[in-house]
Amino acid sequence: MASPMRSLLTDPDRYLQSFRLFLANSTEHQCMQEFMERQLPAVIASIGNGKSTINILSVGGGAGEMDLLILSKVQARYPGVTINNDVIDPSADQISKYKERVAETPNLENVKFTWHEETSYEYEHRMNAEKKSKKWDFIHMIQMLYYVKDVPATIRYFHSLLEAQGKLFIILVSGTSGWETLWKKFGSSFPLGDLCSYVSLADIKRILDPAGLKYQVHELPSHMDITSCFIEGNEDGELLLDFLTETCEFSKTAPPELKHQVMEELRKPECSEKRDGKVLFNNNLSFIVIEP
Repeated sequence: MASPMRSLLTDPDRYLQSFRLFLANSTEHQCMQEFMERQLPAVIASIGNGKSTINILSVGGGAGEMDLLILSKVQARYPGVTINNDVIDPSADQISKYKERVAETPNLENVKFTWHEETSYEYEHRMNAEKKSKKWDFIHMIQMLYYVKDVPATIRYFHSLLEAQGKLFIILVSGTSGWETLWKKFGSSFPLGDLCSYVSLADIKRILDPAGLKYQVHELPSHMDITSCFIEGNEDGELLLDFLTETCEFSKTAPPELKHQVMEELRKPECSEKRDGKVLFNNNLSFIVIEP
């Protein structure tokens, strides 16, 4: 009998619900903000040297919170310079939220926004069909490589669009995170559809090293409170489990043995630590900066 389990991405509303809960329960954005404040200025220090316009491409920009933080750092480094900020994201809902955020943010007069409601693959396909290969000074992919079919091809394509001083900036979960343990063990049991759904720093290194590309890696700690996952019938807990397994209604549709094994794994020190009566899942992040 075919398993009733289906990918969380087949239900965009539930996916967004679980994703927002993940952000609310994790230090994901605080961790990224810390990097943007402390380390990003050095990363972008030369991307706009001698330029009157800086071109930035956000691949999977979501609702724009991190994009606007990045833009503020670029503006601080290159005051008054015109910035073209193109955003690729397949979610109309996320793009709509991004536009609202832009409307509420001051000091964006010198930034021109263009939104492309499509996947990174659709963007690449369209650019190739139109025989366009615009070059970019800064391309960033924040937590989006899990949602592409071919990670090496995606990285190769966007890396090929970098200007001579440009940088390709990738954020994804660290190889030391609980995601690594969980997905290496159970990924083949989850309903992936045709997307890769899990990729970590180790996978990216396997792409970059043979190509001889120069890159730097920064690792920062992050965690997610998954205590509610262990409360039977708790709605938030069920949504977080969906997010962890990329499975729609995991606790209701997973075979009992798989559910039991996943719950056991989530308690182990390889995935989580217990602190102040809470179960904190290891959500450590890797920040990768790739040279042209």
